[in-house]
Amino acid sequence: MIRFAIVIEEGPNNLSAYCPDLPGCITTGHTVEEIKRNMREAIELHIRGMIEDGEAIPPSCTLDAYCETVDVA
Repeated sequence: MIRFAIVIEEGPNNLSAYCPDLPGCITTGHTVEEIKRNMREAIELHIRGMIEDGEAIPPSCTLDAYCETVDVA
């Protein structure tokens, strides 16, 4: 099993997500739970396609962190 980081962004009508380590691997959804399910499926399909095309699977190398800032208000 490989773990890939995903980025979830809130839009005006739904959420969207992408995987930085797999360019072009994206999805949308209405809840975080739905996004996680959709991304799991999208990543699996993306990797299957890469294998079928003879492409190397990139390593999962994206790290996540939060940075606190000062209150600018």
